[in-house]
Amino acid sequence: MVMSKFSKNGKKGMPAISTASLPDIVFMLLFFFMVTTVMRETTLFVNVVTPKATEIKKLEKKSLVSYIYIGPPIKRMQASFGTAARIQLNDSFASVDEIQEFIASEQEARDEKEIPYMTTSIKADESVKMGIITDVKQELRKANSLKINYSTRKGDWDY
Repeated sequence: MVMSKFSKNGKKGMPAISTASLPDIVFMLLFFFMVTTVMRETTLFVNVVTPKATEIKKLEKKSLVSYIYIGPPIKRMQASFGTAARIQLNDSFASVDEIQEFIASEQEARDEKEIPYMTTSIKADESVKMGIITDVKQELRKANSLKINYSTRKGDWDY
């Protein structure tokens, strides 16, 4: 009689996989994606195809940037607002007169030390007339928001 540790005719299968740590892994992944995901803050109501530029530079702190969108309304909004270029501040259309109030509210939402580093970024459609952009710039001067950025995309100019 041979004594062996493993029996040839015994039916021992694979042990069941422990799932005790599975909830921990799921919650770790869920927490990771919640922390790293950036939610879109503004719903665009204007079409913006930014102009091309060759010398571009990325903004450093995007948390200190306030965006002003200028362009023709999207298709579903054209019945109400027409096809002329409109200004969008946050989630609504605005007039040029409302820009100073918008800048003031953006500054109030920031820490006092960050206010000098705030930038206003103008995201204008390439077909927008320069008159409306000049009006926006004049209102930004009145609001003492002098750091202005023009959003562009990389590429060569088409003449």
